[in-house]
Amino acid sequence: MKAAPPTVRYAADGLIPAVVQDAADGRVLMLAYMDAEALASTVATGEVHFHSRSRDRLWRKGETSGHVLRLVSLEPDCDGDALLVTVEPVGPTCHRATRSCFDEEGPSGRRQRQGFAWLEQLWSTISSRATERPVGSYTTALLEGGVDAVGRKVTEEATEVLLAAKDDAVASTGETHQAIAAEMADLLYHALVLLAERSVPPSAVIEALRARHNGP
Repeated sequence: MKAAPPTVRYAADGLIPAVVQDAADGRVLMLAYMDAEALASTVATGEVHFHSRSRDRLWRKGETSGHVLRLVSLEPDCDGDALLVTVEPVGPTCHRATRSCFDEEGPSGRRQRQGFAWLEQLWSTISSRATERPVGSYTTALLEGGVDAVGRKVTEEATEVLLAAKDDAVASTGETHQAIAAEMADLLYHALVLLAERSVPPSAVIEALRARHNGP
């Protein structure tokens, strides 16, 4: 990004809060603070810089870990006293090695997403598999088979969802409801793998849904 820094209003301490979100799906990754130097460095280099309050110095995110944040856009809020920083993260953003500093920690100690937002965590895992192709991974094996192999699994899982729904229509119980949920989980996973195989981010699907919702 080569444009001039946006006009903002710094607080009395010379800082402005910066909310960082992933350009791929809008997920909030972290909150930090910028001063004029950090903002100028971010715009000049295309990599996000902050002001470290604990060390009182300029801090390039990822300068030690390599997990930098590549700048996509900078937007001040309506009052100009906060920034929305949209980025392409390289690796996990949080120092706990999780995608976001706002993920929730589950019983195992691993930080987990909740509700529909957990699909973002699943997509992040699938995307990593698509890039790294670890040996022994089921996702890797699917992707190595190409669009035909992944497509066959999507078709199979869609059929399983339909059969589970038909069983539920005959005798609806908690068990048949759970069967639908389990089959739908398989379908959603394989659908996300298909998106990864074709390099289509879920955000494109969300935008298509939004366009239909906002249509005539």
